[in-house]
Amino acid sequence: MNNGKGPLAGLKVLELEGLGPAPFCGMMLADMGAEVISLTRKSSDKARPDAVSERGKQSIAVNLKSPEGVALVHRLCASVDVLIEGFRPGVAERLGIGPEDCMAHNPKLVYGRMTGWGQDGPLAQAAGHDLNYIALSGALHGMGDPDRPPKPPLNLVGDFGGGGMFLAFGVMCAVYEAGRSGKGQVIDVSMVEGAATLMHMMYAWMADGRWQDQRGSNMLDGAAHFYDSYETSDGKYITLGAIEPQFYKLMRDKLELSDDEFGHQNDPQHWPSLKEKITALIKTRSRDQWCELLEGSDVCFAPVLSMKEAPLHPHNQQRGSFYTQDGVVQPSPAPKFSRTPAAQPESPAMAGQDNEAVMLRLGYSVEEIGALREQGILV
Repeated sequence: MNNGKGPLAGLKVLELEGLGPAPFCGMMLADMGAEVISLTRKSSDKARPDAVSERGKQSIAVNLKSPEGVALVHRLCASVDVLIEGFRPGVAERLGIGPEDCMAHNPKLVYGRMTGWGQDGPLAQAAGHDLNYIALSGALHGMGDPDRPPKPPLNLVGDFGGGGMFLAFGVMCAVYEAGRSGKGQVIDVSMVEGAATLMHMMYAWMADGRWQDQRGSNMLDGAAHFYDSYETSDGKYITLGAIEPQFYKLMRDKLELSDDEFGHQNDPQHWPSLKEKITALIKTRSRDQWCELLEGSDVCFAPVLSMKEAPLHPHNQQRGSFYTQDGVVQPSPAPKFSRTPAAQPESPAMAGQDNEAVMLRLGYSVEEIGALREQGILV
């Protein structure tokens, strides 16, 4: 478990085991000091140092197909502020741990649920993954080259940006409101809607004609010569993002580009030819050489780093953006707080490791805990 430091110290959260985005939400809350109990349905005697999303949490393993296991969850709900789950719509209800069941034991409970499509609608019961959700949101259509199919990105936009982060945001909004009203509520997080919200600026630009529906024809989707990644002479990559006129002028000066030729910054007709020239220029030096010339300037520049390289960059090292625990390099808790900083989370617990400690806090006796274990309720 965490050490109770951070802006969410004192907040109690029950996380029903799921995949990816829901544990990520729990990790975000735990990183900020919340006491998060992760409930799994299968115990393990193996440590999980690579399960980064489980860091800083307690773990209990409960048989949810038994009435006693369901009763245990209800008892947990009476002692926590928040419950989060990522089941398909209706699964929690069939198990007897849906919002109505759980909130009967704690009317102030914030019940956060997250799915790809949302709790209702024609697609609510269909299976899906990040790629499908961002496809329906309009986000995937704009990713990739104009003469190729849409390019699947890392599953950051739907699963984690549109899902896990919106779940964390939603439950904290509801916790704040419950502090005033004394009442809990259900939060319905749809990854489709979360991803669409992340696209708000593009939708606004399309409405006033500043965004084209064709992939690879806009300033921010790789069409512009001043906003793209480029290959260097050593087969690595750098990025340029000189959007503002003053930064674009500095880029021209640093790269020794002709004002006459490169003066047409915002004319899309010139972008392809200007990009060809910058592509050829960037290939004349290595990534390190371009870093030496451009890094830290207002050119809006950064090298493209691999996951192995990113933690070693001096900027990331100075800020402590990454740390190593149990041999696993991982991102540090973010964001940073001036008065209530988060501490380094403890290592991920083994599944079911905290069965006894959690049960004792709930008021179960040692004998009752032993009986539940023998009956296969605690697993």
